[in-house]
This record gives sequence, C-alpha cells and structure tokens, in this order.
Amino acid sequence: AATATAGGRPPDTDALPRLAPMLERVTPAVVNIATYTTVQVRNPLMDDPFFRRFFDLPDARRSYRRTQAAGSGVIVDARSGYIVTNNHVVDRADEISVVFSDGRALTAKLVGTDTQVDLAVLKVDADKLTQIAFADSSMLRVGDYVVAIGNPFGLDQTVTSGIVSALGRSGLGIEGYEDFIQTD
Repeated sequence: AATATAGGRPPDTDALPRLAPMLERVTPAVVNIATYTTVQVRNPLMDDPFFRRFFDLPDARRSYRRTQAAGSGVIVDARSGYIVTNNHVVDRADEISVVFSDGRALTAKLVGTDTQVDLAVLKVDADKLTQIAFADSSMLRVGDYVVAIGNPFGLDQTVTSGIVSALGRSGLGIEGYEDFIQTD
C-alpha cells in the first residue's frame, strides 16, 4: 500500500525544501563591509583650566584615534557596482572597504542614505560581480520561507532561515513608512 504526505505527494527522502542550491547562487552577492572612522578623543580633565594650571599642563590638545566597524551588504546592481547596506554600518565613516566572496577588497563610495529606514547605497568599480535581484513582495504570503544571509565579520557567509510571520505591519513609529514584512 502506498502512503502519501501532506498535499498528496508520495514520500521521498527530500521532502523538506533544500536551500543549498539557492544559496550557492546568491551568496556571492553578499559582501563584508569594513568601515574606518577617525574620532576625536578628549579627556574632560584637559578642558578644565584649573586642572591644567594645577598640574602645569599645556593647553588642551586634541588627539584622534581610528576606529573600525563591520557589517554586511548585498550587491543589487552588478554592472554599475551598487551595494545596499545598513546606514548605521557606514555612518560617519572616513573610508569604506568592501570584501567580496572571491577575496577582492575594494574601496567603496557612499552614494546615498536613508537614516529613517537605516539603509545606505555604496558604489564600487569592479567587474565580475554577482547580484541579487529584487523580488516582487506582493507575491509573499504568511508562512513563506525567508533566508537571511550575512557576512559581518569577513569570516564567510552566515545563513539563517525563517518564515514570513505577518504582512502589512504598521504603527512602528517610522513616519512616512508603513506596510512592513515581519519575519520570525
């Protein structure tokens, strides 16, 4: 006697969806973003004239140090070299470096930001890039699979999956933007 799984399909060894084939196609479009920022370091005691006079110190001098931050980005236009990342990753950066899955590291130019939704667009001059296409979000349904791919530490991609939990979310306090997709 034959048995069937939900939906009337016969049982097989690959009953669960496999994400690996899709990931092999799209992970080259996920990049590591490294940013470098010069920040002023000041000691509040050096701003106090009494402290400086008491210890016979010269006028307060400014000192600087270089900080580094990291995040992920996605190539959305391979021909033009456009990459989308989070604004907080590149905010106030003096230098932005992009590391690709093939090991190349290139300097990127910041071409646009939207602080309200925490997005930024970068541009690199490179060839042989892989891009991820924008999908039609009107086709999404609650319960559809979603995948998050990242490369925040430059150690290669990390992948996690979930489902669409809700559509059309609003009232999140982001003025002018509504109709969010909620994932678990």
